[in-house]
Amino acid sequence: MSINVKLSDSLVEQAKVYGHIEHRSVPKQIEYWSQIGKIAQENPDLPFSMIREILIADQEPVIGEYVFN
Repeated sequence: MSINVKLSDSLVEQAKVYGHIEHRSVPKQIEYWSQIGKIAQENPDLPFSMIREILIADQEPVIGEYVFN
């Protein structure tokens, strides 16, 4: 579901800059920041580097499950 929200010009401009660097659109950059904030709030002991690694790993395709012999 999509909804329209009003965002400050400053936030949108910052999202443009960071989004361009990371090859994301403005909405995708803001979603990314939102995911980081949500994870950080739910897990206050996790450092940003670990949160970023979790988000990157979450985007990797599933190759298959490990089979024990």
